[in-house]
Amino acid sequence: MIAYKRNTANPFTFLFLVLPSGVSQGFITVSLPFILTQHGFTVEEAASITALGLSSNIWRFMLAPMTDLSYSLHKWYITGNILCALTLSLLCLIPLETGFMVLLTIAVFISQVAANLIVVPVGGFMAKTIPEEMKGRAGGWYQAGNLGGEGLGGGAGIWLTNHFSYQTALVVLSMTIIVCSFALFFIPQIKAEKTIHIRERFRMMAVDIKSLLRSPVAIFTMAVIVLPIGIGAASNLWSSVANDWHVKPDTIALVTGTLSAFACVAGSVAGGWIADKWGRWLAYFGAGILMASVTLGMTFFAYNPETYVTGVLSYAFTFGLANAAFSAIVLHAIGRGMASTKYALLSSLGNVPYPYMTLFDGWLHDAYGIRMMLFGETLLGTGFVIIMIFVLAQLRSRKIQV
Repeated sequence: MIAYKRNTANPFTFLFLVLPSGVSQGFITVSLPFILTQHGFTVEEAASITALGLSSNIWRFMLAPMTDLSYSLHKWYITGNILCALTLSLLCLIPLETGFMVLLTIAVFISQVAANLIVVPVGGFMAKTIPEEMKGRAGGWYQAGNLGGEGLGGGAGIWLTNHFSYQTALVVLSMTIIVCSFALFFIPQIKAEKTIHIRERFRMMAVDIKSLLRSPVAIFTMAVIVLPIGIGAASNLWSSVANDWHVKPDTIALVTGTLSAFACVAGSVAGGWIADKWGRWLAYFGAGILMASVTLGMTFFAYNPETYVTGVLSYAFTFGLANAAFSAIVLHAIGRGMASTKYALLSSLGNVPYPYMTLFDGWLHDAYGIRMMLFGETLLGTGFVIIMIFVLAQLRSRKIQV
């Protein structure tokens, strides 16, 4: 049994800390595309709104220095939590009409910027309160909350909209986000060093980032995470392409929501354990291959609800595996100094493939159909895994530690 010190957090806590960000993103990536296509938007238009909203994740690193240089991570988390709930609830004021597409896209983008104000301090909490030998498990629970929150936000958003209203869904999810802030009581206080002048703090941050960019493990990690390996972009479109499998709205809500959340949580916990037990790269590349196998397999079966349910849930499990391994390799690369900033920098890079693959999937679907969309994900995912395994082998043959 593991004994937790006073300055050490239980990895399980991170499930609840990051859940609000997942709920917000889940509504944007699952509920909103489904709702938009029901209001006359095309799949490609819905995908573009989602992708541009998610592009805010790429700029996460610009928010991070504030959390390392001022106040406490607890205060930054509370600020982000409140803004996340507020900006999500304000979406109910925008009409769901194609004429308001630009305004809706801007509002979605702002809501995801607010969601990032939650993720940034949580990255600092993980780096500074979790022992090295438990970072895989912390990454697993973090992704369980992130992806489980996406399933909760996505599925509940569709169900509440279908049975009550779009506005009700947004209000209920915003209240859920606020409640999650109580998890902070189980995290040790992490404060900025107030005795150090602000200029010195910036110098320390610059030194840490410079050291990061010179690290072989960090450079290889950055190269890997900008590629479409284990990205799970189809998760953003399952609700809007469900008609290809003739799936009913309540089934879509259940599968893309609650059941996908459970599958993602199971995959995340398993992925964190695998990363600690057998290595982070084996976990990451293995998850990428499994995900590609799922999309490939879906092309060979009949396009009916049974195939949709099985495929989406299998995809969700592999998505959890990939994300847990992603967190493990990022936590290993950043160390402890200026942790929020460095975690945000690498996780921002890791979000680069998310919007471009979502746009790519949406374009493939509308131009060539669902089968080609699935083939496209399979080919890109498998191809880049093979390339990067070869690069990893070459680096290790030269005694470079990655």
